[in-house]
Amino acid sequence: MTLIQGIILGIVQGFTEFLPVSSSGHLTLMSALMELPSDLLFTIVVHLGTLLAVFIAFWEDVVMLIQGALGLVLDGFKTRDIPKRRLVLLLLVATLPLVIGALLNDTVEAMFDSPLFVGCALLVTACVLFVADRHGGGHKTAANASFKDAAIVGLAQLCALFPGISRSGSTMCAGLFVGLDRDFAVRFAFLLSIPAVAGSFVFKLPDLLETGIMAASAAPYVAGFIAALISGWLAIKLVNLLVKRNSFRYFSYYCAIIGAVTIILNLI
Repeated sequence: MTLIQGIILGIVQGFTEFLPVSSSGHLTLMSALMELPSDLLFTIVVHLGTLLAVFIAFWEDVVMLIQGALGLVLDGFKTRDIPKRRLVLLLLVATLPLVIGALLNDTVEAMFDSPLFVGCALLVTACVLFVADRHGGGHKTAANASFKDAAIVGLAQLCALFPGISRSGSTMCAGLFVGLDRDFAVRFAFLLSIPAVAGSFVFKLPDLLETGIMAASAAPYVAGFIAALISGWLAIKLVNLLVKRNSFRYFSYYCAIIGAVTIILNLI
């Protein structure tokens, strides 16, 4: 991998991780276009870049979650209807379905080698975004969202393990479908990415240690990390702006076009 390729893939990862268009799907397609082999180390590095972007963009929320978690532990796991404590539990419930993802690991990994599957999955993402933009949204926040709502969002995130199904898109749309306030749906989806990405890193670490870190040059990896961090932060700001304007349909059109082109090229 060259330095320029590392930067390009880092930018793609950063923007598509948070824009509802599927980062895994775009990385698979871009790697195929560049004729690059699967690189577990690079995938982990750019995901850590986007994880840091979430910490920076939502630093106040991260501090609030830490306070809420400590309050739960010290108070015998009683929420006392304190929103920040309830938010911790809601995120925990939404994260639990990812345990099922460990059982699907081999199936999911196989899909990363299939651009045709990615194209079909992007069409699914397009349909979900289009419907959510028109009919989703409510007034629920951390103060009154139910654990059932959180579980539904978590199940949507489980579907996003497959390339072409957007993690941010599926979780935001699921939140809108269960009646979350639009701002809270975006905030909840981004905060939910913290345990998801961190858990993915821990899960993949044994495979990385087994194969060994054999990068010929660290430059593409460092460049990819920085590119993913900066573009990820910008993407978060953009999504926060667009969700207030009910503009998800534009991402729906984009996913539909990319998905259709991918399918046609693979069939040809």
